[in-house]
Amino acid sequence: MAETEVRKIIIDCDPGHDDAIAILLAGANPKVELIGITTVAGNAEVDKTTINALKVCEIAGLKDVPVAKGSAQPLVRKRETAADIHGDSGMDGPSLPAPTKTIAAEHAVDFIIRELLASDGDITLIPVAPLTNIAMAMRKEPAIVPKIREIVLMGGGTFGNWTPAAEFNIFVDAEAAKVVFESGVPLTMFGLDLTHKAQATPEIQERFKQIGNPVSDFVVELLQFFMHTYKEVFGFDGAPVHDACCVAYCIDPSIFTCRKLHVDIETKGEFSYGMTVVDMLGVTGKEPNVNVALELDQDKFWDMMIGTMSNYSKTL
Repeated sequence: MAETEVRKIIIDCDPGHDDAIAILLAGANPKVELIGITTVAGNAEVDKTTINALKVCEIAGLKDVPVAKGSAQPLVRKRETAADIHGDSGMDGPSLPAPTKTIAAEHAVDFIIRELLASDGDITLIPVAPLTNIAMAMRKEPAIVPKIREIVLMGGGTFGNWTPAAEFNIFVDAEAAKVVFESGVPLTMFGLDLTHKAQATPEIQERFKQIGNPVSDFVVELLQFFMHTYKEVFGFDGAPVHDACCVAYCIDPSIFTCRKLHVDIETKGEFSYGMTVVDMLGVTGKEPNVNVALELDQDKFWDMMIGTMSNYSKTL
């Protein structure tokens, strides 16, 4: 990516504490242009995740960024949510007023299709949620597939957090994930191997607190709630900002170390449904199809996160 390039992105999300931070990172960094936000059922029901996305846009002053509501159910399976991690609202902790910003008139799938077809092939999709909307868009209008510059997604890994084998976003709609992973679109995967290393410790949270604007204060509230649930459920000492890693990659890929590997999606296994089967050693002999993020530069990552949140006005 050229140093002066501004990368056009659509964030497909299910806010979600880390989804909110991903939106905020995109909203104030000059290296990306957030042209839209689409929502899907995941961390909570789609009505709730959509309201949360509108609330995040309001506190960030993102008045002109459309928010389109998407799929309420996975392609074939029963819906699952993550209330144990994100609370019943999907974004428990911070107290925000009801949004005045309204939802876009068109469905998220139609928004994605329209934007891609009208583009010069320069839009990156950032799905940080179950991949239902993306798969549905590909199935409804296959002509979008060659128009997608890249898909940078949060999901998967070599271990699971929803089952021993499967990460939540992939598990919730593995059939959709299979469509996306087999689409041939350039794909970069931020799985748990990477995102668990992007933990906002109490020391990092203190750096956010020192910024002292309404957005950074909101981020601290998000991180404090998220850290508490991750401590209770997984024994973590910090809050992993999973989804923000995908936006950070679009801003500065040099923060991350990635490897091209072959990844298959398991949709039939009794114990392994939703697993991203990552061929770390090349034992299958299959061509690599995914750019898998494995390491990050902690100092560069957090400096960029803190610096971007400092861009927000102290009077929003």
